[in-house]
Amino acid sequence: MRLLASHGGAGRGWRRAGAFPLAFLCLLAAFLAAPAAAREAAALAEDEAVEARMVTITQDLRCLVCQNESLAASRADLAMDLRREVREQIKLGKSDQEILDFMVARYGDFVLYRPAFKATTLLLWVGPFLLLLAGVAALALYLRRRSRRVVTTGLTPEEQEQADKLLDLGADENKQ
Repeated sequence: MRLLASHGGAGRGWRRAGAFPLAFLCLLAAFLAAPAAAREAAALAEDEAVEARMVTITQDLRCLVCQNESLAASRADLAMDLRREVREQIKLGKSDQEILDFMVARYGDFVLYRPAFKATTLLLWVGPFLLLLAGVAALALYLRRRSRRVVTTGLTPEEQEQADKLLDLGADENKQ
């Protein structure tokens, strides 16, 4: 690297040529990238009772994006929008059941963590047990067929004679 003397008097030392522009570009990139990583701040609860009720209701609802997380716990943008929708319905005076019915009408039974037991959700409730029974039946069938394929054959007279000789030989060695 090329070294340049600094212009500004004694005590400033030597600077590496190109280090200042590189540092400037890094800082500029950091300042330009910061807004991309920024997020909207979480809104403070205007009414603690509404917020508590919203959390209670959204714990029973599934996040449609995450699918393995409750609406109350999800950080997905859609979950935030749905929580906002639940808050608005609470403020309109709707009951918990009316809010749940609204969400089911809009997004289907899948939005509920514990959907009602009815004809349209029958497979959802019974399906895992049917799959388990099918797996057990398939395993039993496989084991039954495998046991039928195993054929136990006896020894031929020559093999039996050879085995007896080996056993007699081993017995004689153990006596000694």
